[in-house]
Amino acid sequence: MNYSGYWQFWALLAAVFAAMTAILAKIGVSDINSNFATFIRTIVVVVALGALLLFTGEFQGLEKISGKSALFLTLSGLATGASWLCYFRALQIGKASQVAPVDKLSVVFVAIIAALFLGESLSMPAWLGVGLIASGAILISVS
Repeated sequence: MNYSGYWQFWALLAAVFAAMTAILAKIGVSDINSNFATFIRTIVVVVALGALLLFTGEFQGLEKISGKSALFLTLSGLATGASWLCYFRALQIGKASQVAPVDKLSVVFVAIIAALFLGESLSMPAWLGVGLIASGAILISVS
């Protein structure tokens, strides 16, 4: 079966890479300023994505991007940068096994914000899952 068209496949890969990010970053920030480490990471991401776009021929002209898309992608980029700066600082001073689960409280925040502002709805079992994620992150952070 070809899983490449399923969002679950890509979400699981994202989780695996996020786990590797936490472990590799924890080692990487051990003897460097966390903000400078974030800068290095960002350069690597930009170069890797640039190479991917060149290889796949997926570059698009900037004129094809609407003002709305440009605004929200810029805001998303700023939020990503802030998240990375905070995450690397937390990794530098905390345990990766505690920092990463607390960072995943973003799942809880996304569910709430998506329901309130995007009109998305979750089933009762899904809300239970969101509650369990929050509970698990809290339990891990206080141990």
